[in-house]
Formats: sequence, C-alpha cells, structure tokens
Amino acid sequence: MKKQMKIMVVITIGCIVMALTDGWWQPGYAVKSAIKILFFLGLPYVFLRKELTSKLFGFRKETLPKLILLGMGIYGFILAAYFILGPYFDFSSVVSGLESQLGVNAGNFIFVALYISLANSLLEEYFFRGIAFIELKQMTSRRFAYMFSAWMFALYHVAMLIGLFDWYLIVLMLVALVVGGYIFNYINEKESSILASWAVHLFANLAINTVGMILFGII
Repeated sequence: MKKQMKIMVVITIGCIVMALTDGWWQPGYAVKSAIKILFFLGLPYVFLRKELTSKLFGFRKETLPKLILLGMGIYGFILAAYFILGPYFDFSSVVSGLESQLGVNAGNFIFVALYISLANSLLEEYFFRGIAFIELKQMTSRRFAYMFSAWMFALYHVAMLIGLFDWYLIVLMLVALVVGGYIFNYINEKESSILASWAVHLFANLAINTVGMILFGII
C-alpha cells in the first residue's frame, strides 16, 4: 500500500471509530477519551512508524506573541458570536445532551474542560494536522492535503454534535470547522510545527468551554 494511502486509511479509521463512539455507543467521557487516545495516537504509532518523518514539535519562540494574539482574537470572536446569536437559539438541549450522552455535568465540567483545552486539543493537532496534513502533504498535492485534513477534522466533530444542536446549527458549525481546519493547516505550514496550531486551538477550546460554563451556570 502506498504511503499516502496508509495515512488516509489510518485517519479514516480513527474518524469512523470516534463517530460510532460518539453517535452510537455514547460511553462516558473517560471511556471516550481512552478510545480516542488509542486510535488517534496508538493506531498511527503502530501502522505509520516508518511514514512519520517530520519533526512535528519544533517551535519558534519569536512567533509566540503573534499566536497568542491570534488565539485571543479567536476566543473573543467565539464568545461574541455566542452572545450575539445566543438569544435566537435554544441551547438547553446542549446541557441535557452532555449529561445524558457523556455524563458531563456542572460538577465535573471544569475537569473535562481542562482536559479538552490542554490534552485533547494537542491529540487532535497531532492526528489531523501532524499526520493528516504535514505528513500527507509530503506525499500528495498541497491542495489535497489541505482539503483532506480540514474536512476530516470537521466531519469527525459532526457525530458528537448530533443530538446536541439543531441541524442548521450543525451545518453552520461544520462550515466553521472546515474554515478552522484550513487556518490551522496554514499555521502549521508556516511554522512546520503542530505546537503552533495547538496554541491557537487551545484558545478556541477555551472559548467553547467558557460558553459551556455559562450554559451549566458555573459562571
């Protein structure tokens, strides 16, 4: 099997497994996280050890202020979108869905939010940007790597959104996730490091988790 096909198969399998886990099985968040680690980190290590040649964790300190500013901008944009659009949508199903599907509630949300912002975001950057973009771009066209990585990143999130939001919000979020995937890929292409896009991804997750704390009445 060609190297690029191996990468695409591993990424696709990981996304399908997580889609089934989120959309069908719906275990607690701890079990879901363990499965994600197994398929987003373990599966690539087992099947792609020879293909993974890039140094994904290099980082230029001089770019940090720029990335922090970008991250803060994204944080502010997401919160502004929530406060502007929030009155027009009913988000009560989000809270009930998180409690029933994942066992996430006001009591454990802070711990889940910290894991999502710090660890889960880095895991996703390694899988979708490090492997599905940086590595794949060496073996396919730049345009295809951009498209494949961004769309797989977006579609992977759709399964966890079903049941939490109305269909039109899911479509809107899908578009936003594709755009976000392209932005993360561009940052990685400029810096040749997943730590760069992770810094921005972290702020995006912090914004989403801030909205979650508002919905759960924590703040």
